[in-house]
Amino acid sequence: MLYRNYIDGKWVESASGKVFESLNPANGEVLGRVSYAGPNEIDSAVEAATRAFSRWRQVPAPRRAETLFRAGDILQRRKEELAIMLTREMGKVLKEARGDVQEAIDMAYYMAGEGRRLFGYTTPSELPNKFAMQVRDPIGVVAAITPWNFPLAIPAWKIMPALVAGNTVVFKPAEDTPIMGVLLVQILEEAGLPPGVLNLVLGPGEVGAALVEHPKVAMISFTGSNEVGREIAIKAAERGKRLSLEMGGKNAIIVLDDAALELALEGILWSAFGTSGQRCTAASRVIVQQGIQEDLTRSLVERVKKFRLGNGLLETTDIGPVINEPQLQRIHNYTEIGLKERAILLTGGKRYTEGECARGFFYTPTVFALVKPGMRIAQEEIFGPTTVLITVKDLEEAIEVNNNTPYGLSSSIYTQDVNKALKAINNISTGLVYINAGTIGSEVHLPFGGTRGTGNGHREAGNAALEAFTEWKSVYIDYSGRLQRAQIDID
Repeated sequence: MLYRNYIDGKWVESASGKVFESLNPANGEVLGRVSYAGPNEIDSAVEAATRAFSRWRQVPAPRRAETLFRAGDILQRRKEELAIMLTREMGKVLKEARGDVQEAIDMAYYMAGEGRRLFGYTTPSELPNKFAMQVRDPIGVVAAITPWNFPLAIPAWKIMPALVAGNTVVFKPAEDTPIMGVLLVQILEEAGLPPGVLNLVLGPGEVGAALVEHPKVAMISFTGSNEVGREIAIKAAERGKRLSLEMGGKNAIIVLDDAALELALEGILWSAFGTSGQRCTAASRVIVQQGIQEDLTRSLVERVKKFRLGNGLLETTDIGPVINEPQLQRIHNYTEIGLKERAILLTGGKRYTEGECARGFFYTPTVFALVKPGMRIAQEEIFGPTTVLITVKDLEEAIEVNNNTPYGLSSSIYTQDVNKALKAINNISTGLVYINAGTIGSEVHLPFGGTRGTGNGHREAGNAALEAFTEWKSVYIDYSGRLQRAQIDID
């Protein structure tokens, strides 16, 4: 089957005729051929979004929201079908794929609700017989550039708030998961989105780069690696574009001596190895207090060794494949780095090729011990099923180690002492903090994002997402019938 670009309400092939394939990372199955967007398609998509903007922004926000409500209903109705395709294209196990779809459903409904709550605010004027207020305006054409690890949820995080705020969108999904991008756009088309309001261009990174540089793209919303994000930030700054970045993480779970050990273990296993560690919020560090370190290490390794790798569609599978061969090699390179740094490899650390897995991209869940906070495996994002154990003497040292990375996305602490929990909340410097829960599990009505190298200050999800996709317009209404000069005519 050929999957096409979507431009101005029409499904179109590339003028060049170039195509690429979408593969199942579990077994190499070809899921479909995908039309490669070239310069003609990219320019046409942006032009269509530009033309549609003047009409779409005039549609009352509650009416715009109705399209999102309908899209949420369709997503809900097709949840299982979408989850199965998501597992086939991305690799995550089916129960996680259902969660990915559910996030898109939740975001559609949540942002639809914001159609009646695009709140501004009023404030007293400093002059008599004068009214002051602030309202939101859409920005214009938004380029939404999304990754492969959440191929339905993350596009929904960007597209839904952008649309309800009155923007138009050109959507570029990851080249590893283009089919999920096509399915999402088909659903929004079925929900009644007018032509040109949402456009889809398919292809590798160069397609996204062209959108970044296009003079009629007013805003870029990007989720991906820090390396690419920094390049985009430079280009956006040179061109004066609005930019929202969500990049990497080097997230940690702190386990104190008084923690409920079994609960902490469950949180570590889920956070470190869910989605094969391919989450920006994955717990790739476990900072453990020395009194509980031995028991936690022994129990963790025992549990990790029992994980079953395989196709995510099988109920017997605990961990699916990583996305592709380059990513698998990147993960293994970090294993070799850890060994050179003289960390102790407790389990894993190699490609898994048994049985049907020989045809896919599988990596054994990996745990390192005796890791120092400054080691590369404790500082750099691996984005795979690898976590490292760092031993500390107390809460203060744990917080210091937690905060001392180039990233600041998600943190977790396990303790039964409310005073320690509150101290951690106060002193941990990441955008997300969990108490007695893992580092993953964000909800769509709360802001999502991080500090330091994780992003550029914007947040996704919650009503904070609207800050990225709107401009503030201050309005002054003078009904005094005379010229009043602010700051001058004040008695």
